[in-house]
Amino acid sequence: MLKIFLVEDEFIVREGIKKKIDWASKGFEFVGEASDGELAFPMIQKEKPDIVITDIRMPFMDGLTLSRMVKQILPSTEIIVLTGYEEFEYAKEALTIGIAEYLTKPINSEGLLAAVEKVAAKIEEKRKDEEILKKYREEMEEDIEGEKKQLFLDLVSGNKSASELYKKAYTLHTDLSAIWYNIILVKVQATRR
Repeated sequence: MLKIFLVEDEFIVREGIKKKIDWASKGFEFVGEASDGELAFPMIQKEKPDIVITDIRMPFMDGLTLSRMVKQILPSTEIIVLTGYEEFEYAKEALTIGIAEYLTKPINSEGLLAAVEKVAAKIEEKRKDEEILKKYREEMEEDIEGEKKQLFLDLVSGNKSASELYKKAYTLHTDLSAIWYNIILVKVQATRR
């Protein structure tokens, strides 16, 4: 379940968003709410939500300042901005921060839910891509470790020329140049009783 956090200074709007949408049945966990950015920021740090829904204009700390701070500490958290103002400067600044969605009020629960689901799909796609990349890196590391073991076996067995060994070591970012080497071979034998 993706975690949702709401920051909205208007109590009625906040309650409407929180209660008119059955978050759990839609696959979301509603993890918290605050009436302004100053109160929200420590709560967001603690909860680490996947999506923050925030108003732009609020007392003490506005939504854009909050968004900037959240993106610094939780860069993968996506932010949906709600505003009653259709000012170009707000939208422009929201884009530079990396806001996922910019919605104008009044907004109904269906419109908000559609935006949240769109952002959730983006998060899931990003997570799949990251998982694929992680598996690829792990496989590459395993391959490199296998090649390093083979290089060591080739060094010890002497069945490759020095130029072949140096070339292979170079591709593996392994430095073979040294004045001398010490090699310890250990043979483990099981004793029968």
